[in-house]
Amino acid sequence: MVAQFLRLKLRLLGNIFQRSPWQIVGISLGIVYGLVMSVLLFSALVGLRLVEDVTLVRDGLIVAGSLTMIGFVVFPLLFGSEDTMDPRRFALFGIPDRTLALGLALAATIGIPAIVLGIVLLGTVVTWSRGVGEVIFAVLGAALAFATCLLVGRVATSIASLVLATRRAKEIGGVLGLVVVVLLSPVIVVLITLDWQNEGLLFLEAVAGVLGWTPLGAAFAVPGDAAAGLWFVAIVKLLIAAATLAVLWFGWQALVARMLVTPGREASAKQYRGLGWFDRLPGTAAGAIAARSLTYWGRDARYWVSLVMLPLVPIIVLVPLTLAGFPITATALIPVPLLCLLLGWTLHNDTAYDSTAVWLHVVSGVRGTADRLGRLIPVLVGGMLVIGVGAALTMIAIDDDTVLPSLIGVSTALLFGGLGAGSIGSARWPYPAVKPGDSPFQQPQSTGAISALVQSITMLGSLLVAAPAVWFAYLGLSGDPKWHAISFIAGTAAGVLVLVLGVFVGGRVFDRRGPEILGAALRA
Repeated sequence: MVAQFLRLKLRLLGNIFQRSPWQIVGISLGIVYGLVMSVLLFSALVGLRLVEDVTLVRDGLIVAGSLTMIGFVVFPLLFGSEDTMDPRRFALFGIPDRTLALGLALAATIGIPAIVLGIVLLGTVVTWSRGVGEVIFAVLGAALAFATCLLVGRVATSIASLVLATRRAKEIGGVLGLVVVVLLSPVIVVLITLDWQNEGLLFLEAVAGVLGWTPLGAAFAVPGDAAAGLWFVAIVKLLIAAATLAVLWFGWQALVARMLVTPGREASAKQYRGLGWFDRLPGTAAGAIAARSLTYWGRDARYWVSLVMLPLVPIIVLVPLTLAGFPITATALIPVPLLCLLLGWTLHNDTAYDSTAVWLHVVSGVRGTADRLGRLIPVLVGGMLVIGVGAALTMIAIDDDTVLPSLIGVSTALLFGGLGAGSIGSARWPYPAVKPGDSPFQQPQSTGAISALVQSITMLGSLLVAAPAVWFAYLGLSGDPKWHAISFIAGTAAGVLVLVLGVFVGGRVFDRRGPEILGAALRA
């Protein structure tokens, strides 16, 4: 029975080369990349055999091994895809739970991740081949680490297929995955800036000392402790690693048994009362479009994913600047204008997000100005909230309210300038966007460089509108505070002017290019 599972897994792996030529090329490149990286890591681990500082090598391998095991847990849960060896696929074959669990677990050893992991762990055996006892502990630790990583990955994949069955669950999982990746960037910056000659080694030793006693790093710590002469500690950690694998095995059996009698989850239809935003906004063309846009921003993953990611951008910017020694009075002025710049930029292709539904705007005779204005309302309201709340928090952070006019002026110019430029660009140059109902992380094919051109024009337009306000704000920060008031006037006036012109000109473009906009939606 186990042999049949292994043959099935080999057949499934062979089927990936039955796809389109470009997909085969991409898969082949990924396989080559994985194998090359594993060989390079193997060579590096062989080179560590000559390093005399056993403690340093042990600490580094514990941290690296723990991160590897975390990866086997996190990636299936956050970026889970279809599980080709889902236990529920075998529910009608009458296979005993334990046999099925064993077959599926062993089938996980066939695949690129398993091969790469096996090569790297083989390299750790060479690293710790400093005596007979060390080699024995290295082999046992590598075997336990290999089995634990693959089994925990198998458990995580099955849980993901069970929990993330609906489209909304997958979208939320993908967003959480991106959030985790984005939030890790400041951590990486902190690690890079550490003084590894002094503080860095102490930090590594402290982290490895904790991880080595946990299920994450116990298997990777066993050979290092043996090489350092800590034989009793190595035996205890070996028992911890073995107990971890045993708990995972029993948990995997229970999960398989549960999945065999659990049908796939289905998205439940949510019941809504009333007309939502359509009840609250005026019954005009612009009001109806604004109500629909507000509904999109609340329910459509293509929109709310952007809202989730926007607050993370200032973190990525502020952490490196703070670590580089920039004063808090300067870095605290960045988040609000940066968020306004990105918010204003979000509507540069909003027309294409309607897909073929934009025909309703064209055939119903909706005036272009009403269409442009209605689409602005959600971002305009959100942007004003960002400016109000963000400015107040900024003043508290820097304890200097003299810069408040400049902060509001620059932020308003960036927000209104982006909305004005986007109102024109989304009508004049719509390019293919993610279709309604598709994953927000898909990237549709775009013709030529039109997408990059529209994005660049909108971003550049926002910066040009805000340039005078930024200059006056700089003069106010450099010396005379009276320039802050001038920055407020210049930024607000320029932003309002560009916004009004953008709605008017974009509306005229929409009226004139209605058939072309519909044609672009049909081609996308």
